[in-house]
Order: sequence, then C-alpha cells, then structure tokens
Amino acid sequence: MNILFLCTGNSCRSILAEATFNHLAPAGWRAMSAGSQPTGQVHPRSLALLDREGIATDGYFSKSWDHLPVTPDIVITVCASAAGETCPAYLGPVLRTHWGVEDPAHATGTDTEIDAAFMKAYLVLRTRIEAMLALPLATLAQDRQQFKQALDQIGKLK
Repeated sequence: MNILFLCTGNSCRSILAEATFNHLAPAGWRAMSAGSQPTGQVHPRSLALLDREGIATDGYFSKSWDHLPVTPDIVITVCASAAGETCPAYLGPVLRTHWGVEDPAHATGTDTEIDAAFMKAYLVLRTRIEAMLALPLATLAQDRQQFKQALDQIGKLK
C-alpha cells in the first residue's frame, strides 16, 4: 500500500508524516509526500527534529504531486483547513482522509517556542500514524468504506 501525505508546501508536516510513517510501517506499506505548491526545500527544523527522534532523513525533499513515483492508494491531507489554509484536493481514484495539523513553518516567537510548534505537529502526526498502524490493516484494506471511517476518526486525535 502506498500512502501519500499531501499539503501545500511539502516542507514540514507532510515530510514529518512521510518519514515517521516509513520509520514505523510494516513491510508492504510505504509513504511518500508531496505538495500542490512545493517550497522546493525541506524546513531545516523538520530535518533536525526527525534526526533527534532517530528517524532517517536521507532522500527526503520538497516535491510536487505532479511527480509521484507511484499512484497512491491512500491520500492523507495534513493542511490546517480550520485555520483558513486551503488544502489541495487529490483527484485520483484513491481513499482520501484529512488529518489537519497546524503548520509549524508559520510559528513565531523564540527558538524554543518555534521548536515546540514543530514538536507539537510531529507528536500529533506520530499519534495518528501509530493509531493507523494499530488497525487491522490487511482486513481494512479489503473494505474501503470501513477503512475511510477509521482513518477519518484517527484524524480527530490530538
């Protein structure tokens, strides 16, 4: 199964989700990330956080959804639409869900406060990814409607 974590810039949240998912995922499950308007670079704080968490960062880069290596089976948008951010809509025949997370790239304040915003985004994503991976994935992969309902519920976890 191929999972696409999608947002606008592909510099923070979707990269954090992609790397974390791939770090935790069982065999046969793989994540990628992309943006509808990629910034062209991964935010250095995202890479530093992943490194501190012991998650490999090699090969991650900001990329467009126009250049995906494979067609995803599941698309998870991570934009914070509640904050007025426009989330891209992937229009392929895939299972879609939304896991809104505030964008730490827009955090302001001291270095400590900005780092805390990145950590908060990471922890929310990791909690949701761990909840997803705890599901009976093989069973749910056969029932798209039930799988979508489970993923939608996970998107509400804080």
